[in-house]
Amino acid sequence: MKRIVITGGPGSGKTVITHAIADADPAHFVAVPEAATQVYAMLQTRWDKLDLAGRHDAQRRMYQLQLEQEARLAAEHPDKVLLLDRGTIDGAAYWPEGPEAFWRDRGTTHADELKRYDAVILLETTAAIGLYDGDNSNFCRFEDPAAALASGELLRQLWSGHPQLHFVAAFEKLDEKLAAVRAALFTLVSTAPRC
Repeated sequence: MKRIVITGGPGSGKTVITHAIADADPAHFVAVPEAATQVYAMLQTRWDKLDLAGRHDAQRRMYQLQLEQEARLAAEHPDKVLLLDRGTIDGAAYWPEGPEAFWRDRGTTHADELKRYDAVILLETTAAIGLYDGDNSNFCRFEDPAAALASGELLRQLWSGHPQLHFVAAFEKLDEKLAAVRAALFTLVSTAPRC
């Protein structure tokens, strides 16, 4: 296992969990930061404030940044597992004309993007249990609870073709969710074939 995506709808704990695990075990893991937050910070905006051309531009930038970060961190840390705060497939969930148009625009296919990753841990948003905090914990988050749930469902559909997809439900306490993700990671890493 060299590339493990931690994904999910808004407010699912992706960023906090990815960094907590990588920070706690730097000998084995490197966190790959979320491209969307970096692009929106650079543009000083968020998805819902962009026009159609702006949304296309932002998603293209995120995809490119994701590829660059993955390549750079894999080269810098060849013996470590990359824990990715989202993967390239996540951009398809936010492409205005839908996933198929996203693949065409990026000159790739859904199948090729799935092959980029060894495993995927899909986190359920806290909106599922009524604890979603909107943009209070991430300035670029624009979804209300219903939209966060819908985004999570679309991501589940987009990642469902991955043979190593693992689902972690929402928890009231972050520590419980973190423990569940660690357990999934332990299973993935300990059962992976060794070269």
